[in-house]
Amino acid sequence: MNTDASWPTVEMAKARVLRIQTKLHQWATDDPNRRFDDLYNLVHDPAVLVDAWTRVRSNRGARSAGVDGRTAHHITAVVGEQGLLTELRDDLKARRFTPELVREAMIPKRGSKYRRLGIATVRDRVVQAALKTVLEPILEADFKPCSYGFRPGRRVHDAIAEIHFFTSHSYEWVVEGDIKACFDEISHVGIQDRLRARVADKRILLLVKAFLKAGILSREGVERHPITGTPQGGILCRCSVTWRSRSSTSTSSRPGRASVPDTHA
Repeated sequence: MNTDASWPTVEMAKARVLRIQTKLHQWATDDPNRRFDDLYNLVHDPAVLVDAWTRVRSNRGARSAGVDGRTAHHITAVVGEQGLLTELRDDLKARRFTPELVREAMIPKRGSKYRRLGIATVRDRVVQAALKTVLEPILEADFKPCSYGFRPGRRVHDAIAEIHFFTSHSYEWVVEGDIKACFDEISHVGIQDRLRARVADKRILLLVKAFLKAGILSREGVERHPITGTPQGGILCRCSVTWRSRSSTSTSSRPGRASVPDTHA
C-alpha cells in the first residue's frame, strides 16, 4: 500500500481546493463547449480527499452508518483518518475502488407515509464528496440564474425572494410545477449524457456510473438494483438531479409573466 502521500492540514486543503475549483469554473465559463479531460487525478488529490473527509465528518449524517456499520466517529477512533484516506487514495489510483450497497432507511412523513432515504458508507461518501468538488465548478457554469435547487450559495428562500421581487414589479402570473417521483425515476442514461457534454474523462464517467448502479439494501436485507433513480440522502443524489435538469429551467421574458425559480434542480 502506498503511504507516501503528503496529507495537508484542513486549512491547506481548503485553500488548494478553492484554487482548483476557481480554475475549473473559470475555464468552463470561458469556453461553454469545453469538455474536460484528466479530472480523475483531482478526485484522489490529497487536498481534495482531506477536504471531502472534513465535510463528511462534520455533516449531520456522520452519525449514521452504511451497510458496513461504520460511522465517521468509528473511523476516526479505530481506523484513523489518514488510514482511511490512504486506503481510498490507493484504491482510486489503482482503479479498484467499488461503491458498496446503499442502506435503505424509512423516514416518517405526514399522513402516515414514509420517505425512502439511502445511507451510503462513510467511505463512499468521501469519494462522492471528492467527485462533487471536482465536477460542481464545471457544471455550475452552465446553470441559468433562475436555478436555485441544490446549488452552492443558493437556497429556497432566495427563490422566494426572487418571486416576491417579480410580483412587486408588474409580474402577475406565477407557474408552479413539480416532477413526480423525481429521485425514483431520474434516468441514469440522462445523467451520463449530461456529464459527457462537459466531461471527457472516462474514468470520471465510470465512477459516477458505478455509484448510480451500486444498488440498495432494504431493511429486510433484500438487494435491489433499479435501472432508474438515485437514493435520496447521498451527496451525489442531489447533484445528479441538478446535473440532469440544469437546462430545463427558465424565466420568461414576456412582460407580466415569470416562471417559478427552480428549487428542485
